[in-house]
Amino acid sequence: MNLHELTETAVISALRGGGRIMEIYGDPEADFEVERKADNSPLTIADRRANDTICDMLAATGLPILSEEIAAAPYETRAGWERLWIVDPLDGTKEFIGRRDDFTVNIALVERGVPVAGVVYLPVFGVLYVAMRGEGSFRIDGVKPDIAVSLDELTGRGLRLPLPPEERPYTCVASVSHLNDDTRRFIDRLKAAHPDLTTVSRGSSIKICLVAEGKADIYPRLAPTMEWDTAAGHAVVLMAGGDIVRADDMTPLTYNKRDLHNPHFIVE
Repeated sequence: MNLHELTETAVISALRGGGRIMEIYGDPEADFEVERKADNSPLTIADRRANDTICDMLAATGLPILSEEIAAAPYETRAGWERLWIVDPLDGTKEFIGRRDDFTVNIALVERGVPVAGVVYLPVFGVLYVAMRGEGSFRIDGVKPDIAVSLDELTGRGLRLPLPPEERPYTCVASVSHLNDDTRRFIDRLKAAHPDLTTVSRGSSIKICLVAEGKADIYPRLAPTMEWDTAAGHAVVLMAGGDIVRADDMTPLTYNKRDLHNPHFIVE
């Protein structure tokens, strides 16, 4: 399969995964069946159902899958994967449980450690971000779960990112759930350089996508994250002309590392 076909498969997978999430989220009587993983992060039935749907579809491509909800293969095995999918079937589980709408479905295609395609889907808002190397990055509105539409149709009616510049103050986007002291100090330093600075708090990979759109200038993340939290959004911001870089040496994040934790990073 070529890159276009793989990206279309990722889009369809994300939409169907989003549909499984909304079946539960949209039911006021639903039991989210919240469990705690080894790192004390929450896991719900929606995570599991979306993961099963997405991984079943992606498996048909023949490429290996690295997912938050599947035990990772040993690095000695993964080191031989030149191309792989990196999946977070429900990014923003805390937002999901709290019935805050800022959660996403994230699917990235990574080649030799670099994202070459990415899909970020916001099922509550019907917003889809799609990025492909050589084609650019797009935002498409009004995309319902399980919609039967081609990638070309979607990008044809989408908005190419970044959006046209608008008059606004310097904007920093921050995490709703992880605004720690290091991040506050970073924002204070930004305020010294940009007295007009305003901050926007959002959940999940939406923060990365806001920088890709050009609605925010910077997103510092000085708290723990995993590769599946950023890979899809990284593709979206990268194809829009930005990047995600390490906070220590300003080199781009890479993927399928021995240690799947991300270093602290900055999106610009």
